[in-house]
Amino acid sequence: MTRELYYEDSHLFAFRARVIACEERKGGFAVELDETAFFPEGGGQPADTGRIGEARVLDAHKQNGRILHYTDRALPVGETLDCEVDREQRLRRMQNHSGEHIVSGLIFRKFGFDNVGFHMGADCMTMDYSGELSWEQLGEIERLANEAVRADLPLKIWFPESGELRSLVYRSKLELTENVRIVEIPGIDRCACCAPHVTRTGEVGAVKILSAERHRGGVRITALCGLDAAEESRRQQAELTAAAQLLSAKRGALPAAVERLLAAEAGQKERIAVLSLELARLRAEAAEETEGNLCLFDEVLDEVGARELVNLLMPKCRVAAVFLGEEKQGFRYVVGSRTVDLRRAARTFNAAVSGRGGGKPEMIQGSAAASAEAIRRAVAELK
Repeated sequence: MTRELYYEDSHLFAFRARVIACEERKGGFAVELDETAFFPEGGGQPADTGRIGEARVLDAHKQNGRILHYTDRALPVGETLDCEVDREQRLRRMQNHSGEHIVSGLIFRKFGFDNVGFHMGADCMTMDYSGELSWEQLGEIERLANEAVRADLPLKIWFPESGELRSLVYRSKLELTENVRIVEIPGIDRCACCAPHVTRTGEVGAVKILSAERHRGGVRITALCGLDAAEESRRQQAELTAAAQLLSAKRGALPAAVERLLAAEAGQKERIAVLSLELARLRAEAAEETEGNLCLFDEVLDEVGARELVNLLMPKCRVAAVFLGEEKQGFRYVVGSRTVDLRRAARTFNAAVSGRGGGKPEMIQGSAAASAEAIRRAVAELK
């Protein structure tokens, strides 16, 4: 059985180990070592990556008691090689995972909600809880979590004997009876967990809750800790600075500047809507009556104006069709008629104009990717 060095020292990143098995697998090789600091995926934390000798470690899993390292090349069985875990990746994951324990422990102690889901992704981690929490409550949890970080509390991590385990109160998503590893943060949390953690809470760095949403009767929060939280803060600051420059706003004045921009945009939309309806009326007046079908292309009208134009044109023709936009980008269409069942004709019409859409017998709407000439032929065939 492989000696699990990551349990003995979570900050061990370089070590030497003997290759005891190497099996070819699809897309690479599965390597087993006599001891390893590579953590195999588990507890919501992804597997470590790094190198064994000249081979790149791409993933690691525990299968039937064996720890298998998936590498990009074969390694000689029996040889002892230098090994190295990707240090920063492991540190970032430990910061986030230990931060999750702090947050989950605080939520459980303060509100009694269980952590029912945890996922650590490439750019953030998500945590699901069994009850709903307001943004104000989560703000308090974030404050308390960062106080726990500043307190630099030591983590106690151990495998209790069965008698001690039965007497312990700890968080766990599963019913566990043997080989249970407990991670305890004094006064904050005690939880069963198989993943590597920091040795003191000060290593976690900043704890930042990014968002919260209702999820299956509870709440799902997205958060980052440590180096990841610092990078996210810098990214957000850069975005805010760029937005402030675009709006010619000073720091702290961005919300007011956005409100002014939205108010101005709303006013412009109202003005455009009025002008579009007036333009539709003028174009309808200029159209001559016909016993056939009318097909118009327009780059100015909005969709409300297009519907108005079709309504005004229908008394002047059998079928009125208005196509908005340009041929290169594709068209949006409105087609209306008082005599042709357009809902029944929609499938054939959409096939002819490379489009999608539908509606009622008297009016259909959708999009079209065909050429203007193909569209004209398709409109002329509507009967």
